[in-house]
Amino acid sequence: MKLAIIGAGQRGMIYAKYAYEKAGAQIVAVVDISEEKRAIACEEFKIPSDMSFSDVKEFYKLGKVADAIILATMDRDHYEHAMAAMDLGYDILLEKPISPDVRECIEIRDKAKEKGVMIVVCHVLRYTKFFSAIKNIIDSGELGRVITIQHAENVGNFHMAHSFVRGNWRNSDLSSPIIMQKSCHDMDILLWLVGSNCKKISSFGNLSYFKKENAPKGAASRCLDCPCEDECRFDGKKAYLPIKGAWPATVLTEDQTEEGILKALREGPYGRCVFDCDNNVCDNQVTDIEFENGVTATFHLSGLTNKMHRTIKVMCENGDICGDDSEDFITVTKYSSNYLYEGETRKVDVNSEEGFHGGGDYRLTMDFLTALEHKGETVQIRSGIEQSVESHLMAYAAEQSRVSGQVFYMDKLRNSKPGEEK
Repeated sequence: MKLAIIGAGQRGMIYAKYAYEKAGAQIVAVVDISEEKRAIACEEFKIPSDMSFSDVKEFYKLGKVADAIILATMDRDHYEHAMAAMDLGYDILLEKPISPDVRECIEIRDKAKEKGVMIVVCHVLRYTKFFSAIKNIIDSGELGRVITIQHAENVGNFHMAHSFVRGNWRNSDLSSPIIMQKSCHDMDILLWLVGSNCKKISSFGNLSYFKKENAPKGAASRCLDCPCEDECRFDGKKAYLPIKGAWPATVLTEDQTEEGILKALREGPYGRCVFDCDNNVCDNQVTDIEFENGVTATFHLSGLTNKMHRTIKVMCENGDICGDDSEDFITVTKYSSNYLYEGETRKVDVNSEEGFHGGGDYRLTMDFLTALEHKGETVQIRSGIEQSVESHLMAYAAEQSRVSGQVFYMDKLRNSKPGEEK
């Protein structure tokens, strides 16, 4: 199996390493604008120097030189890169979001069908033991039909500051709204658990905390110059030095010495004050959803939590399922007849595998490679392009509802013509 990496940042390298180390795939080419990232990929995967490219167009001029590509460039580049790859017949492992533009999402889906290529979207949560266990319990029918769901993504205040205030996804004009970039995962999980498309959606949220008026008095525009460092938990030295060699410090620089990180804080975007950046994405957002089968759900996104985790409560006719994906179990309870009786309760083990997203990244990569090996046969893919577009339509509709203050009906969006999406 031969693969090429388009975008050798953290996500692209994670999938490539699993394919290379666990499945024996050959990584034959790398494309990235960063010479440093290309050099690391070439060394890691023994890629010859003449198969290292700074421009994807130069790579595509070679024609089809691999079985598939791992496409993990920035959000707004996915459309151009994916469409050109499909013209060459490439199957694609595509980092989410498919595109911030719903029309582009639909066009990518339609072209994949036209060209007969496979696109697997990196909705890795479907592959975790945590959500797989919840799905299996729902599908077993032991608790009856799902009636309503409470779901929350707790981003973690340090993750929010790193990725969505200082980092690549801070500004929706440059990347995507946060509910698309971060929480299309959660829209996708809700769709999967409910087993029905969305009927209508409404959403509320704003950028409440990470803005100039909340800066400590006398704060400087950069952490290393700031007299408020002792009282500020977002001080760059506090955020990155204690975790050098691990994410997210590894995003700042390949030089993970103290000197290297301090240099990055002095010169790069991650040394900026979190209250003085060009960020515009929400740091909190709530979304109400009604599905076509009558199930209702609430989704709560917050960038002001102490840790990164997801919590969920699935309420069915005869019992509920509760879970926190930072723990190694979920709780299943059958409803009682009165308040004196706690109900029949059991814990289900969901020990995660090693790696990011509770083993989801690994399982996704293996699923993609298995599908490549058996292309043309009937292979069940959990996160194919057909399923994944719907979650992006939901995220888009939620953002439009947030901005307009109106309930958004999904049929209108699905049946819209180009330019009529809003």
